[in-house]
Amino acid sequence: MTDPVPADPDGLRQRVDQFRADYEAVRSQVQRVIVGQREIIDGVLVSLFAGGNILLEGLPGLGKTLLIRTLAESLSLQFSRIQFTPDLMPADITGTTIVRDTEHGREFVFEPGPVFTQILLADEINRATPKTQSAMLEAMQEKSVTAGGATRPLPRPFFVMATQNPIEQEGVYPLPEAQLDRFLFKLNVGYSNREELSEILRRTTRGAHIDVQPVLDEERIIGYEQLVARVPIADHVQDYAVRLVLSTHPGGEFSTPQVSRFVSIGASPRAAQAIVLGAKCRALIAGRNAVAVEDITGIAHAALRHRILLNFEGEAEGLTPDAVITNIVDTLPVQAG
Repeated sequence: MTDPVPADPDGLRQRVDQFRADYEAVRSQVQRVIVGQREIIDGVLVSLFAGGNILLEGLPGLGKTLLIRTLAESLSLQFSRIQFTPDLMPADITGTTIVRDTEHGREFVFEPGPVFTQILLADEINRATPKTQSAMLEAMQEKSVTAGGATRPLPRPFFVMATQNPIEQEGVYPLPEAQLDRFLFKLNVGYSNREELSEILRRTTRGAHIDVQPVLDEERIIGYEQLVARVPIADHVQDYAVRLVLSTHPGGEFSTPQVSRFVSIGASPRAAQAIVLGAKCRALIAGRNAVAVEDITGIAHAALRHRILLNFEGEAEGLTPDAVITNIVDTLPVQAG
């Protein structure tokens, strides 16, 4: 059993307890509107507090957009939504320089685009052209926008939640692997079960309105990002995360037979960063004073599934990245040999 987080001169234990209370408060507000989807809600919140962006993939009507809107309402943050379409231009996202009449005459003024916000819903991101996708993903990576000859920082915190429909084939531009790599996690949103669907109908077809109360502000969210980064991780646990990522590289020192046969491209160093940061956040949520191996394995699928590319044989066999990750987790020893 893990010892509780000890008190220290900086009041770390108190901050951890406050983080857990605030985390539960945000989750409670979201669950007032979203029925079920506990794993998806936790994944989104972990990504937020780890300082990353997230990609939600699922069929239409499964509550992806509603989840993001509800989260924004519970956080007292600026919120914008961009509906990605094939005719969307980069300037529609980042903003553009316009001519405006002022008391000093005509001047060039930069008009910020919807990316200048704190929570951004990038709806159906795979419907936009690669040029527009690149503008969006550059803002995610750099936390700034270059337009009109000047670089302008984005507000903090800056959190992007993108959605995409996995079954659309016409009029879409799938995100390349290099751009997918910029998302901390990818979560697959599935169907509701019988009880959950009944509860959805009860909440949405009887004329009731659910008010979501804001429980966190930007200052505390930024503080919690810093707190997550401070969570210690033992050398052997970090090494397990390193070997987990290296196990996705076909023909590598730690690759499994399944990886070497069916995987074309494995995960990048960003995957290791995503695993460790996500594991640190999970450790805080569970009240642990350091990252455990179970935190690493618990976040592995979300951090790796969009970073593993199967080869032709793997796709022909009907294999999925999730199955590959499960095989790695089941066979990789905790202690290095």
